[in-house]
Amino acid sequence: MGIAGLIRELRKARGWSQGRLASEINDAFGTSLEREYVSRWERCKAKPGDFYLRCLSAVLDVPLSVLEGEVKRRTFISDVAATAIAPVVASDLLSVGFAARLDGGPSGDAWESKLSTYGTQYMSLGAADIQRRVAGELVLVQQQLDSPQLWSVAARLMTLYAKTFPGSDGSRAVNWYRTAARAADESGDEQARVWVRGRAAIALGYEGASLGVADVLADQAMAISDRPSLGLLNAVMGKAHAAAIRGDHATARELAQRGRRIFDASGSYETTSDYAVPWWRMNVFLSLLLARLGDEKGAIEAQDAARRELPESLPRFATHLELHRGLMLVRSGDRAGGLAHANAAMSELPPEKHSLTLRMLMDEMEH
Repeated sequence: MGIAGLIRELRKARGWSQGRLASEINDAFGTSLEREYVSRWERCKAKPGDFYLRCLSAVLDVPLSVLEGEVKRRTFISDVAATAIAPVVASDLLSVGFAARLDGGPSGDAWESKLSTYGTQYMSLGAADIQRRVAGELVLVQQQLDSPQLWSVAARLMTLYAKTFPGSDGSRAVNWYRTAARAADESGDEQARVWVRGRAAIALGYEGASLGVADVLADQAMAISDRPSLGLLNAVMGKAHAAAIRGDHATARELAQRGRRIFDASGSYETTSDYAVPWWRMNVFLSLLLARLGDEKGAIEAQDAARRELPESLPRFATHLELHRGLMLVRSGDRAGGLAHANAAMSELPPEKHSLTLRMLMDEMEH
């Protein structure tokens, strides 16, 4: 297809004009790209350089390697399936789905192994990488929904997929979280039903987005079961963050205390999986919550506790802690100092390690 055709197809699949694509890049990266540059790319009059390839990768939600033409067409199909189904690849996606149905697809145990791998990868890979991989898996698993176990697998995959979209989007992330909850209900698996809703609640609450949805999903999780579990812990802490953002500090503190008790009964010793909440990750939750509550002493204690156990292989979470400190400075009245601290932390993290959540925390400080 070539880079010109690829940019054009992905842009059209989103219903964007050339001007809209230029605006999306300018808004995300502070550039001054004009519509004419996009037109020149699409007419093969110019080729985007390395910087603009990275910009296009981010706003079109496809891996950089796809835009650089380093993968075969078959990989391209699963890459773009995550965010847009252009007409040129629709037939291929249908073929993949029918082939999965006819061949039977992976076994339940194989799917559980895949989920474990994605849970680990989520902790270190960027949103775009996870999104393209999980999208391809969703095409497969939707053809195998003939057992409770596979409904549970699908629900957990959908939850991970939802997390690759910003909660502030107001549609894609929330719709996927709701669909994941319905899929979990189909499985009849109480643990999955609680976990899916709890994971959505902490994601939205931590991001400070769609707080009403975060509350509803958290309440549903708590109503399904009050037995200590990681799902319940996520639900309670998500609801605590929503309360803190709304200014209901008493409720936020009460929920935080409840979360600590649940953690004592159900915390995980695993350190590198999205399906785990070890001590360092609990302190990441508390660090941001206490920063939002203006509890500088408590937030710093949580940050120090998290750093003592945070694996060196997870630099993104170290950046989270620095952004929490930046938020504390902003809340204390030192807006310039807080933003400078946060921007310095972001600049030290390689761009491919940036996440949607980090960008949303930056937005919270800036606004």
